Amino acid sequence: MSEAKDITRGGQFLVKETKCEDVFTPEDFSEEQVMMRDTVKEFVDRELWPHKDRFENKDYAYTKECMEKAGELGFLGVAVPEEYGGLGMGFVSTMLVCDYISGATGSFSTAFGAHTGIGTMPITLYGTEEQKKKYVPKLATGEWFGAYCLTEPGAGSDANSGKTKAVLSEDGTHYKITGQKMWISNAGFCSLFIVFARIEDDKNITGFIVENDPNNGISMNEEEHKLGIRASSTRQVFFNETKVPVENMLSERGNGFKIAMNALNVGRIKLAAACLDAQRRTISGAVKYANERIQFDTPISSFGAIRSKLAEMAASAYAGESACYRAAKSIEDRIEARVAAGESHQDAELKGVEEFAIECSILKVAVSEDIQNCSDEGIQIFGGMGFSEDTPMESAWRDARIARIYEGTNEINRMLSVGMLVKKAMKGHVDLLGPAMKVAEELMAIPSFDTPDYSVLFAEEKELIGKLKKAFLMVAGSAVQKYGPDLDKHQQLLMAASDILIEIYMAESVILRTEKLAKSKGEENVKEQIAMAQLYLYRAVDTVNTKGKEGIASFAEGDEQRMMLMGLKRFTKYTNMPNVVALKETIAAKLVDENAYVY
Repeated sequence: MSEAKDITRGGQFLVKETKCEDVFTPEDFSEEQVMMRDTVKEFVDRELWPHKDRFENKDYAYTKECMEKAGELGFLGVAVPEEYGGLGMGFVSTMLVCDYISGATGSFSTAFGAHTGIGTMPITLYGTEEQKKKYVPKLATGEWFGAYCLTEPGAGSDANSGKTKAVLSEDGTHYKITGQKMWISNAGFCSLFIVFARIEDDKNITGFIVENDPNNGISMNEEEHKLGIRASSTRQVFFNETKVPVENMLSERGNGFKIAMNALNVGRIKLAAACLDAQRRTISGAVKYANERIQFDTPISSFGAIRSKLAEMAASAYAGESACYRAAKSIEDRIEARVAAGESHQDAELKGVEEFAIECSILKVAVSEDIQNCSDEGIQIFGGMGFSEDTPMESAWRDARIARIYEGTNEINRMLSVGMLVKKAMKGHVDLLGPAMKVAEELMAIPSFDTPDYSVLFAEEKELIGKLKKAFLMVAGSAVQKYGPDLDKHQQLLMAASDILIEIYMAESVILRTEKLAKSKGEENVKEQIAMAQLYLYRAVDTVNTKGKEGIASFAEGDEQRMMLMGLKRFTKYTNMPNVVALKETIAAKLVDENAYVY
């Protein structure tokens, strides 16, 4: 088993067949993980969920108070090694805490994510021993809170273009930082900033650990008025010749851009996790309301139009969860293998997450868009009530909106996912060229007209996923051949290719999870999960077809275009189309019966 673990690389899902036994699923949580999950849920149901109005009314002090309580319970230190005052839990457990602590309000989950992720993690992963000993224990317990200063008025997605300057003092003991940062989460109550600034005319920015001292040239604007995450403290921060001792430089000079990118990789997969429990709670709220709301003398949960919405919401949530925990375990295995090979925890974690940066970007895009759709349909099921601040749907929808913007916009992440895959192929880490050539040969060959045996559960679905992978290789392979290193200039084509890539990972994850579940519990006991997996795949096939056509039409013409469109048709064709209405009915019946999302 360990051999197999060693060779799994990020992005390889596209060219390797994954067995269901080799994916980790939420059904595989250990006893300790289940206890942790329940403790976190209890905290949320006690401290956060009943006080949603306080968060919506911009009660920043309450957000801070809840963060302090989370610190006392150890939740802020789950990812921090034990020698620095944390719990030193594995990657899956840290995902789990992030997932379940984030479902009640985006205000708290943003504060939590900014502190534990980009506020603390750069020090644990890049800090010197002295820096870690000095700062991390305070951050792990919530005695101090962290914030992260990267974005500037002129530097958003182009993070390395920041104008903030760091000038070395004449005696060489400290740097003076001057510049303006914006959209800084936790700025209003943090004790420490991770600040990115440029030294002289360096090509890349440099990271610094800066203590928040208003007497040291640090000032702030008032709190921003935002669409959502209203009680998450968000301010502009100004540095005016702020003195920072040279020993507070993070990593080495010019390494800031790398620190920022790697912190964002972890941030992306954790952000995907942070959208999961929000979906579960939104679906449960919608089901309860649909069961209670009577129209035309009957609960609206008995109407097909409502049942269809509930089923689609559930299938997306279940798929998102499947993919998030699959990737989290891939990362954890990679970290453990590196530690076993003698690497430090710091290096192992950095390299482990970096290895699966493609999956991190895929998840960030997919799950942030799913929570938006989920909360939007939640409002629709509530009807006029959903539009009112008296029900939780309205704030859920507003809070969801930021997820597609921060940690790198979804557009940036879409382009990154394909760009990183092509880079990996160039380095020889993922063989895309071989499989792409095979697909090209297959297009020229006469297709087989044998009727395959699909009697085993998911036999056809898994074959279909194999064909969707061919569709991606066909489109991306031809695009790379055509444009070579200039591919990144063709953003619309990259976006179409990334949507195909995203659906392949999500659909494969949900099929494998459910196959594993059916093997352990028996098919008859997981009918609804099978229906959700099949419904998700049906939607994925549709997306691949649409985006594939868009891509092919944009760079191929004449015979090549005809040949590729025929290939796409072959690669997105079911032998046995699922009965979509029946699938949705199976899923909805269980939700309505249980009066909640129960998977």
